[in-house]
Amino acid sequence: MIRMKPVIPLIRPLVVSAVLLGLAAPAAAQNWSGDARRIAMGGVGTSENLASKMVEEENDYRVIVIPLGLFQVFKNLDIFDPDSDEFDLVRAFEYAASPLHYTFDRDGGNTGIRFVNDIRNAQLNRNLNTYRGFVPLTQPVGYGLANPVFGGTIPVYKSDTVRHGIFVGAGPYLAMRGALTVDERLVELLESDTDVFLPSAALPITADTRGEAALAITGGYRGRFALPMGLGSGGEREGLYFALNYSYLRGFLMEDATTTLRLDTCPVVTQPLVCPGNSDGLLTVNPDLPAPVVLSRRNSSEGRGRAIDFGVAAVVNNWELGFGVNGIANEIKWTEVEGTNYVLGNLFSGGEFVEGDEVPLPDVTLEQPVEYTGNVVYRTGAWTGVAQVSKRTTNFEADADRLNDFTFRTGVEYRFLVLEPRVGAYYTRDRWQPAAGVGLNLGPIGLDAAVYTTDTNVERERKPTFALSLRIGRKSSL
Repeated sequence: MIRMKPVIPLIRPLVVSAVLLGLAAPAAAQNWSGDARRIAMGGVGTSENLASKMVEEENDYRVIVIPLGLFQVFKNLDIFDPDSDEFDLVRAFEYAASPLHYTFDRDGGNTGIRFVNDIRNAQLNRNLNTYRGFVPLTQPVGYGLANPVFGGTIPVYKSDTVRHGIFVGAGPYLAMRGALTVDERLVELLESDTDVFLPSAALPITADTRGEAALAITGGYRGRFALPMGLGSGGEREGLYFALNYSYLRGFLMEDATTTLRLDTCPVVTQPLVCPGNSDGLLTVNPDLPAPVVLSRRNSSEGRGRAIDFGVAAVVNNWELGFGVNGIANEIKWTEVEGTNYVLGNLFSGGEFVEGDEVPLPDVTLEQPVEYTGNVVYRTGAWTGVAQVSKRTTNFEADADRLNDFTFRTGVEYRFLVLEPRVGAYYTRDRWQPAAGVGLNLGPIGLDAAVYTTDTNVERERKPTFALSLRIGRKSSL
């Protein structure tokens, strides 16, 4: 049995966001970095090796981000309001994906606004050429994980050659996944300079969006050991570092939506996806196929899980080498899962969604990819060079060939009196992005600025972005 809802205020935004913004999760992971110093050296969205973070903490180096991007976010809050005439879901999700830093030409263009709002209102123009210039693209599947842990290390044992400590902390655990697939024929039409008509087509846009929210209660080990005899120069930072975190995860929200939007230009079919005769290439309602918009949603508020992270690092003379594994056994089992389907049968008449009954579903265990990270830092005189490579693996078969599984970051810094010019680059989501910046050192306080390019938008357009942060603590290296 299904029932018609006269008003479902949250369903239209949910459907459109799932269809058009499956990249929101990976984008968030890419652009929530706060340290402009790291960003300028290619460290956008850097995953941390626990042991290398220990080395950094030895420097007493703290960062306060200056969130210039929030001026853009809060400039017009009506774009986040589905009931407002200025509601713009594309821009809203781009803001959410990169809220901290100032992105140039962030509000450029309006074809995307028209396309999204016309779907939201079920008043799509039958001529797809109306929306040419707005080109959503199939993108690599992306995962994002924000898990800041607030806590400290309790010393257990200390001597001239070894230190042992127990780490205790807690913090939010926010995991995201996004996948977007767009029919290539639709992409070609929307990016064409002239009108294109496809008289016998069913053009799908398919998206999966998933979010999990939990509390992480973390316990771990921290150890530092002296280098073997004959290695190193006796510097205060030299040594072997080991770190292990085990987090108990108490999940309180899981939302998972699989959505298909299908654009048909053939009014009837005699065989699957075969259109008899000629059609004008305009969008139509095809009664022989399933509804043009179908969203399958599952959600839960009861989850239990765990996450394990491990890292090692060595500081020898001018070198720092690190290796870490994040996300070992990183999973949450969700119980009391419920599912609901929403269907829209017409994209042109302004009709409402038909909501199916809420039904219980089996328990589901959701895993995050395992990430292997290696990093190297070299310092000599006024120069510092950094590089990091990361590889992700997943047991989820649907992501096997589409996972954003490889990232590489590199950069250099040169100290000249109170100035620290920097340059870097990073490779992620199958694309290189440049970065550069400068730091101003004023003793215990530093000001860092960076410019980098980002493509956290549904069209994957590169846009320059400006980051600014304060560095508090003694003058220190990455």
